[in-house]
Amino acid sequence: MPSDKNRIFLLALAALVGAAALYMNANKGADYPVASTSNQEGIVTNTASADTITTTSGLQYRIITEGSGTESPGPSSLVTVHYIGKLTDGTEFDSSYKRNQPATFPVNGVIRGWTEALQLMHVDDKWELTIPPDLGYGSQGAGNAIPPDATLIFEVELLEIK
Repeated sequence: MPSDKNRIFLLALAALVGAAALYMNANKGADYPVASTSNQEGIVTNTASADTITTTSGLQYRIITEGSGTESPGPSSLVTVHYIGKLTDGTEFDSSYKRNQPATFPVNGVIRGWTEALQLMHVDDKWELTIPPDLGYGSQGAGNAIPPDATLIFEVELLEIK
């Protein structure tokens, strides 16, 4: 019988795979350029900024707007966010703003870089995240949109914690 931690991991993994499948199905036929996106490339680019913070995992974030909220979500919290996702070459692969629809999901139901960052954020914060491959989609990538071993850049605005 799997432990509670294993069950949670499997549920989170299933949610992530399902979300990726939905995204890939919605973008079927889209042809995205493959970029050179080594882990070091993203880190070198972002560490030039004095206001960028690097966590022990390698996640980097820069606070764009500091919100008035004081509460941070926990790993099982449901959050609503607006975001833009880009590769290090600037290629945008996803945007809730363009869909005019913020995304709602459990904090532990997304890539590890997001899970870590969201638990540090407060409502109305807007951050720029630089997520190394091991905290993103790793050597698998995500279909045509995100190549293997891609460092990802996200602008994330935490709108609500449920």
